[in-house]
Amino acid sequence: MIEMVIEQRRRDLGSGFEVGRVLPFAKRHMIGPFIFFDHMGPLDLPPGIDRSMDVRPHPHIGLSTVSYLFSGQIMHRDSLGFEQAIRPQEVNWMTAGRGITHSERLEYAREHGDRVHGIQAWVALPDGQEEIAPSFSHHAGADLPQWAEAGVAGHLIAGSAYGLTAGAQTHSPLFYAHLEMEPGAIAEIPGGHKERALYVAEGEVEMDGTTYGAGKMLVLDAAASRVRAAARSTVMVLGGEPVGERFIYWNFVSSSKDRLAQAASDWKAGLMKLPDADDAEFIPLPDEPAPPAPAMS
Repeated sequence: MIEMVIEQRRRDLGSGFEVGRVLPFAKRHMIGPFIFFDHMGPLDLPPGIDRSMDVRPHPHIGLSTVSYLFSGQIMHRDSLGFEQAIRPQEVNWMTAGRGITHSERLEYAREHGDRVHGIQAWVALPDGQEEIAPSFSHHAGADLPQWAEAGVAGHLIAGSAYGLTAGAQTHSPLFYAHLEMEPGAIAEIPGGHKERALYVAEGEVEMDGTTYGAGKMLVLDAAASRVRAAARSTVMVLGGEPVGERFIYWNFVSSSKDRLAQAASDWKAGLMKLPDADDAEFIPLPDEPAPPAPAMS
């Protein structure tokens, strides 16, 4: 029932803001179209935190970012002109397509203090849609269907599952849900997709007679249909249809290495527009092995 267990790798994004990197993993790059999965925090931030903890403007291509919080507040600003705070059990869905830039600022924490805890996932765009026009949408309330039954409280973040459909526009078949499970509760794992996984954000779950704790992603086979909470647990379930091979370099995703190199060159040359409301600084191209140079036409 479990093909692989992926354990988060803790990374400091700067000034003590830690995330647990789950995807991509050396032996498993993607789950359906999900190509990136970061567990942010939990991190208790006092008032007056330094601006160095913010995520300054940076670029994306070829993907949709899916930001979802259990607690805290983060301010999003992008090159399309959108300025939108995300709060617990809301979704910021940003489709980069041919290119977008955005920032993520901890402004509420800087003024009031905060406990920031959530997940950021990236969904790779399918063939023929990698270069679509960029877009942004915010979803809350009825856009994110909820249900409760037998000790499981569910919140559908994206796609279709449990007989429900979330409000964000997706570009390939997928599902993504947040489950809060009481001790001993049993939750259904949606089927009907080639690739599926669950991630234990808090607590412990039991599958195949083995208990798995927080920070672990369980990659599931076709027979997996239920999971039991061994303690009060927060669980993310996700999956979908594969979109084909994708390459990733920094914040860029593409089926073409040449396209990655072009995006890196464009960013380095200052050719990607910064957010109008946040254009005084940006994250430079990282000092790491570059993608191959674009092929000459």
